[in-house]
Amino acid sequence: MKNSHISPVNKLTYGIGSIAYGVKSNGFDYWFLIFYSQAMGVDAYLVGLALMISLVIDSLSDPLIGYFSDNTHTRWGRRHPYMYAAAIPVSFSYFFIWNPPASLSGNELFGYILCLAILVRTLITIYEIPNSAMVAEMTEDYDERTSILSYRFFFGWSGGTLMGACTSYYLLVPTSEYSHGTFNVAGYGQMGLVAALIIFTAIMTSAIGTHNLIPKLKPAPSKRKLTIRQIYREIFETLRNRSFVALFAAALFGAIGTGTAAGLSLYLNSFFWGFSTAQYSLISLSVVISAIIGLVISPMVSRKLGKKRAAIITGLLAFTILPMTIILRLLGLMPENGDPLLFPIILSVTIIDVGLIISYQTITTSMIADLVEQSEVNTGRRSEGVFFASMTFVKKFVQGFGVVMASTILTIAQFPKGVSIENVPSEAIFQLGALYVPTVVTVWMIMIWCISYYEVDRDQHTANLNTLGRGAKN
Repeated sequence: MKNSHISPVNKLTYGIGSIAYGVKSNGFDYWFLIFYSQAMGVDAYLVGLALMISLVIDSLSDPLIGYFSDNTHTRWGRRHPYMYAAAIPVSFSYFFIWNPPASLSGNELFGYILCLAILVRTLITIYEIPNSAMVAEMTEDYDERTSILSYRFFFGWSGGTLMGACTSYYLLVPTSEYSHGTFNVAGYGQMGLVAALIIFTAIMTSAIGTHNLIPKLKPAPSKRKLTIRQIYREIFETLRNRSFVALFAAALFGAIGTGTAAGLSLYLNSFFWGFSTAQYSLISLSVVISAIIGLVISPMVSRKLGKKRAAIITGLLAFTILPMTIILRLLGLMPENGDPLLFPIILSVTIIDVGLIISYQTITTSMIADLVEQSEVNTGRRSEGVFFASMTFVKKFVQGFGVVMASTILTIAQFPKGVSIENVPSEAIFQLGALYVPTVVTVWMIMIWCISYYEVDRDQHTANLNTLGRGAKN
């Protein structure tokens, strides 16, 4: 087909667009809980509840946004109008969530953070779903899709973590009022401003940089009168696919594990390992190296092993290596906090571990794209938006439960709030690690088991293209 291979410029600009989602996710996943619970004095369970409710409400709109994106008729195609429309409002909303009104304090902020979290998540979805769905339209080539997505995940991870590193190193710094940077309220407000500008720039770069592809992308189906009942009937018909169910279930358990791990990341680095914000910023910066690893190896292992096998192998390694360091610490086999060997060990392990995680995510997302042609064979419709929206739906729907699980672990461990690192009881720190590892490893291993039921390999993808009359050109 004429657009089997995409130019480096289009791959680059398409990938840059994921910085917006990466920056948003970095803030919500790593800073939101600790900002509002530790710095603003909101009870941890209320912060977790606000995040869970916002995720559930946002997730309910995902399939509809995906469906309408698939069926939108404009001179700018199906995807780009949504991307352009979301740029300004999502940027403003993200700024205000990190700059709460001074008139509210403590648990009074619950309503504010709930409304802003819902708004930010919904607006970023209006951009993210059409943008992510484009990869299945840009090319139908089995390996080229993984190559394109490797750029997307490189920039998504790099952008988000660089934002986190700059926040730790330059913004969340100790002051005469705050002995530890994580309590610096003004720093979070500055982060909101910088992040909002980056989100706007990334969205517009992706939209403008891929605008030339609009004539090559798949057109929307013929206009027809649709009812809500018919819309949902077609959505469920599209998703009634064994391989999709496997990926859907894997995403469900993966999101729970990721939500738990992200919610406790700062607690583990600050309290369990005793790292400073400067050291945490170096860990964040190291993810750029991890993203390069993912950019390079994900197309290679996918091409050599096939996507399913590559996803299982990288996943098994990715989701066990880093938790093993916590087990070793609990057994007394790791250097003590403050030992000069500890930070280099954790840094090195993190670089390798996150590189494998990025590869796993790249490959499994490429597996979603390959379901588009199989669905087209079965239903006669191309439903890129529905497939990608359904995956974001499940991640959002259950990731809030991961955050709740993280706050539950803190509660069970009797982890105090608003207490400096040196005053946290050692028993609470031990319980944090002892509860964390079995929780996240269990759900991640269930995720890998679900992947094993995926069925669309290279040969099946080629057969689908042949059935659609497009195989000979690929």
